[in-house]
Amino acid sequence: MRAQLKPSRHPRGPAVTAVGLVMVLLLAACGSGDPEAGAGEGSGGSGTGSGEGFPVTIEHRYGSTELENRPERIVTVGLTDHDALLALGVAPVGVSDWFGEQPYATWPWAVDELGDAEPEIVTPAESDGINFEAIAALRPDAIIALYSDVSQGDYDRLDAIAPTVAPPEDHVDYGIPWQESTRIVGRVVGESERAEELVAGVEQRLADVREEHPEFVGATSIVATPYEGIFIYGVEDPRGRLLQSLGFELPKDLTEAAESEFGGNLSVEKAELLDVDAIIWLDPEDADGPLGGPVYASLAVHTEGREVFLDSFDDPVGAATSFVTVLSLPYLLDHLVPKLAAAVDGDPATAVE
Repeated sequence: MRAQLKPSRHPRGPAVTAVGLVMVLLLAACGSGDPEAGAGEGSGGSGTGSGEGFPVTIEHRYGSTELENRPERIVTVGLTDHDALLALGVAPVGVSDWFGEQPYATWPWAVDELGDAEPEIVTPAESDGINFEAIAALRPDAIIALYSDVSQGDYDRLDAIAPTVAPPEDHVDYGIPWQESTRIVGRVVGESERAEELVAGVEQRLADVREEHPEFVGATSIVATPYEGIFIYGVEDPRGRLLQSLGFELPKDLTEAAESEFGGNLSVEKAELLDVDAIIWLDPEDADGPLGGPVYASLAVHTEGREVFLDSFDDPVGAATSFVTVLSLPYLLDHLVPKLAAAVDGDPATAVE
C-alpha cells in the first residue's frame, strides 16, 4: 500500500529512551530557542472564548486533565484533531500528519480556516511513534490526542510536556465520534457554545440528506479497502458511523465476520458477505489481483454497479471519507451523496462518477 491508511495499523508506541525523555522534560521546562518556532501568524486563538469557562476539567481514559486558562499554543497529536480546532477559529502550533502529503497536514476543506498559519508537522505520516522532542520544542500549553491510540506511557510523556487530553474511555482507539471530538475541543479552547452550533449545523445537513434520499434509509452498505484480503470498517469506526448517519445499515453478519469493533479483515473466500445495497471501496487500486476476488466478481453489488470507488491519497473526497470531521463532512456530503445515490439504485446504466 502507498501508506498505512488504517489507523489501527499505525504503531504509536513510546518513541523515546530514558535519555530522550529527560530531554523532553528539559525542553518543556526551559523551551528551545524562539518560543514562536514553528508557529504561523494564526497560532493561538482567534475565537471569542478568551478565558471564559475556565478552569475546565476534561475526563478521559487515563483520568482527567485540568486547564486553568484558555490555552494559546496547542499541539494536536490525534490524526484529525486539528480540523475541530480550526473550525473553532484556533490554529495549532503543531500537528500530526496522517496521509496524503498535504501542506501542514491540512486538506482543502480546512485551508480557509487555516489561513496564514504554518503549524509544524511534529509527527510525519511515515513516523512510527510520537515525536516527543519536537512537541516539547514548541512549548505548548495544551496537547490534544483524541483521534489516536495513545497508550498510558504516551500519555504520561505528553502530559509531562503540557496538559494533555486523551481519548474518551468509552470508545475504541481512533473511534471517537466527530460530535464528541468537536465538543471536547470546544471545551479546551473555551468555545463550547460555538462547538454546539457547528455540531448542530452538520447534523442538520445529515438529516437533510436522509430526507432527500429515503432510499438510503434501511439500505445496507459498508466501507471496505483491499488490505490483507478485504478490510471492513465496523460500527465503531468513523467511516461506519458515517454510513449509519446517512440512514444506511451495516449488516450484522458482515461486521461480526470482521471480528472487531473498529474493523477487521474478511477473506476473499467469504466475499459473498459483501453483497450489500452499496459499497464504498477506498483505494481499490491497491488490490493484489481482481478487486474482492473471484466470488465478489459474481455478486450483484458488482454486476449492478452499486460501487463507489475513492482514492484516499490523491482525491480529497476519498480523504474526507476517512477524516469524518466537523470540517470535512460538509465537503464530503456535497461530493459523496450523489455517488451513493447513483450506486444504491442498482441500475447499471446509472454511472457512478
